[in-house]
Amino acid sequence: EFILVGFSTFPHLQMMFFLLFLLMYLFTLLGNLLIMATVWSERNLHTPMYLFLCALSTSEILYTLAITPRLLADLLSTRRTITWAACASQMFFSFTFGFTHSFLLTVMGYDRYVAICHPLRYNVLMSPRGCACLVAWSWVGGSVMGLVVTTAVFHLTFCGPNEIHHFACHVPPLLKLACGTDVPVVAKGVGLVCIMALLGCCLLILLSYAFIVATILRIPSAEGRHKAFSTCASHLTVVIVHYGFASVIYLKPKGPQSLEGDTLMGITYTVLTPFLSPIIFSLRNKELKTAMTKTFLRKLY
Repeated sequence: EFILVGFSTFPHLQMMFFLLFLLMYLFTLLGNLLIMATVWSERNLHTPMYLFLCALSTSEILYTLAITPRLLADLLSTRRTITWAACASQMFFSFTFGFTHSFLLTVMGYDRYVAICHPLRYNVLMSPRGCACLVAWSWVGGSVMGLVVTTAVFHLTFCGPNEIHHFACHVPPLLKLACGTDVPVVAKGVGLVCIMALLGCCLLILLSYAFIVATILRIPSAEGRHKAFSTCASHLTVVIVHYGFASVIYLKPKGPQSLEGDTLMGITYTVLTPFLSPIIFSLRNKELKTAMTKTFLRKLY
């Protein structure tokens, strides 16, 4: 078994962290469930864009379920041990749902590209079957990434200390506990695979938006340009938040840094990003915000 050190280095702040993360976790669950319920109940939202949004909300709920309940339990416990199998499972599911989230954001970027740059072909290119395939391949891609990373890391031999200086079974602190000549190769291989996948998704999204901006600038009226860009605003904001925090974690330069700093940095993409996502989609998407208000008032009365 391993010992998750987590926030035990902040003994006086653990209760405050517990309450803060609990509220953020509950808000994440409720926000995403509200989005899914609204899309399900409003027939005018039964479009590809909102199908992808439902899939994104599902991946966020599952991602937080893989990490946050364990984090909250450890904040209240003095015994923070986790078995080898539970640690491997947590890593697999967190990477699976995390990369599924990235792939779905890429698919949503492609959806906006087709809607704005090829509106006459939208119903053909984004048919129900085509959308279902894109969602399915996103989940398959995420599962493959989770399987590759988890198999590579847990194929290593762990010896000596068993303290993971993190609140979850994260790759870098786990690799520090491994021994053998394969460790540097696995570290470079896993890092390369993760960075290549994230950069690939990011570049595809940037390419989609380059075409979108070029098309929007050719629209003669200011109102038309504003309407076209407003359909992309929420997605673009979530992409910036998601890849902004991911780049801080995965692309930060190697150097002397505190273990406590790494732990606090990990909160940005495990708790903060899923917390912000439903807020952004609810506030920046006028059609969804109107539908959510209508659904909520209808249920209330």
